[in-house]
Amino acid sequence: GVVASSDATSALLTLLAAPMGKNARMLALFDVDGTLTEPRKVVSPETLDFLKALRDKIAIGVVGGSDLVKQKEQLGDSPTLFDWCFAENGLLAHKDGALIGQTSLVSHLGEASLKRLINWVLAYFANLDIPVKRGTFVEFRQGMLNVSPIGRNCSREERNDFEKFDLENKVRETMVAKMRVEFADLNLTYSIGGQISFDVFPKGWDKTFCLQYLPEADFDEIHFFGDKTFVGGNDYEIFTHPRTIGHSIHDADPLTTLKMLKELFGVPCPAALTPPESH
Repeated sequence: GVVASSDATSALLTLLAAPMGKNARMLALFDVDGTLTEPRKVVSPETLDFLKALRDKIAIGVVGGSDLVKQKEQLGDSPTLFDWCFAENGLLAHKDGALIGQTSLVSHLGEASLKRLINWVLAYFANLDIPVKRGTFVEFRQGMLNVSPIGRNCSREERNDFEKFDLENKVRETMVAKMRVEFADLNLTYSIGGQISFDVFPKGWDKTFCLQYLPEADFDEIHFFGDKTFVGGNDYEIFTHPRTIGHSIHDADPLTTLKMLKELFGVPCPAALTPPESH
């Protein structure tokens, strides 16, 4: 029996010494702003190197609220940099660089309901008295309507003034409350974010939308990393979802994300990241 056990020992040592293959049943899924990049900035070269090393060990994915054009501006060619790439919360889905799914607001709601929604918003704005109005009151996107009482092409200063006015007069809050009643039949979610607008989209079209492309049987663990993990933040639903292990990037610093990943998966972490201005 001695011979067998020494054979087993040497086989075990060989196994331990060999580099581990990639574990595709382990997925790290990332938000973009305040997680992989500084908000609205371009990713650092160190972060890209780190992600490349991490991808050799486990599967990696990205899920952002922006469309693919904006996502690529920040990350580079995201569909090829990640095993799983989700733009607009997964309304546009890629796996290994190939498109695997596409969903739109029009196909979901239908033209009649969409027109009813837009007509109501425009009529409401026509009768709304606020200090300043500019242009682009409804921005139509692939998976949502972005609604702005002042209009999206206002100046930085007008934007700041409206935010103050809205805090005191609850323009957006009041409008959303009325829309909840008016369009109760459409099962929509209203998300007040930023300074001047709110988003309107079907219930469930938050970041958990992407989970339908990640079959439960294919993964042992899905780790999600995001900064807006508080109630009302756009990472909250996926962060608290039973299928994910949530990690909160409280300081919205990409280096914090990399430090967490080093602890979890043993990938060496850079001491600092090149500031966005210099790359």
